[in-house]
Amino acid sequence: MLRTEAVVDLSAIRANVASLKAGTAADVMAVVKADGYGHGLVPSARAALAGGATWLGTAVVDEALALRAAGITAPLLSWLWTPGEADTVRRALEAGIDISVSSTWQLDTVTAAARASGRPARVHLKIDTGLSRNGCYVDDWPALVTATARAEAAGEVTATGIWSHFAYADEPGNPTIAKQIAAFRAALDVAGREGVVPQVRHLANSAATLTLPEAHFDLVRPGIAVYGLSPVAGQFDLTPAMTLRAGAASVKRVRAGEGVSYGHEYTTTRDTTLVLVPLGYADGVPRHASKVGPVWLNGARFALAGRVCMDQVIVDVGDLPVAPGDPVVLFGPGRDGEPTAQDWADAVGTIHYEIVTRIGPRVQRVYVGDPA
Repeated sequence: MLRTEAVVDLSAIRANVASLKAGTAADVMAVVKADGYGHGLVPSARAALAGGATWLGTAVVDEALALRAAGITAPLLSWLWTPGEADTVRRALEAGIDISVSSTWQLDTVTAAARASGRPARVHLKIDTGLSRNGCYVDDWPALVTATARAEAAGEVTATGIWSHFAYADEPGNPTIAKQIAAFRAALDVAGREGVVPQVRHLANSAATLTLPEAHFDLVRPGIAVYGLSPVAGQFDLTPAMTLRAGAASVKRVRAGEGVSYGHEYTTTRDTTLVLVPLGYADGVPRHASKVGPVWLNGARFALAGRVCMDQVIVDVGDLPVAPGDPVVLFGPGRDGEPTAQDWADAVGTIHYEIVTRIGPRVQRVYVGDPA
């Protein structure tokens, strides 16, 4: 095996998308932002399309352009951009990428790009239904809709979509869910009265795709679930796609009473074996996983010994036989007893999204499984 590797099972991504698609009458947009949640942008996108996704979504426009450059022709939506990216938006329109619009200044930028490129822009109007993040505030929504209707009549834009995003879909039954669905329907009614009738209406993220069929509308946007990680409690037909592992770089026998790693926050209590693993916080291992991050080595589970360093961590394995090069698994699907990304999230008080997306570029992505 390689020194460090994130093994990505593309057949798992394909199967996860197929499972999500089987649970809805809506089309599926697989969200592949953040380099496919750390799994690899282009391979993840292709596996998701093979699983039945008909759309792809990215946060930043450059990732959507990279998908086009890789020869992917499926409908694409990108939604996070600033005034300094006007030229990037123009290139996106020329590449046939749909652009999200949340304000009149964004609409003005997009219509200018459409005039420059000589083709109408495909836009998805985003309404803020209660997340208070991106999206047009409800008081400003009528003005944005009216301006969009004018631009559509002028042949500058096509209102391809209207969309929003949940704040609490990962807590089924939370009262904000019904409020956001109602606010979304009200926004659609306002748009309809102005003659802005989108081709697709979309609201459901991974959690809503799994648990809220009333929020599916025309299109669902699963992200983390594409990669086999569920944002809600329950049993779903999902398989985690990433395994993070490294070869043991050093194995040595030490005496009791030895301080381990910076600050000697861990001290050996007996004669023992210390195993050096060449993964650290520069690779995405959380520094606050010191002394608690779980690993799997030769059929047994251990916690990290001492502080996480920039490039390496240490594991105290007692009397377990270990040789240099033996694989050390930080997380995987969990089928063989190894920790999962959720186990790491629980250990360090975060979410599994962060665990997989923070894995850095020094860790080689190794692709297995048939994406087709």
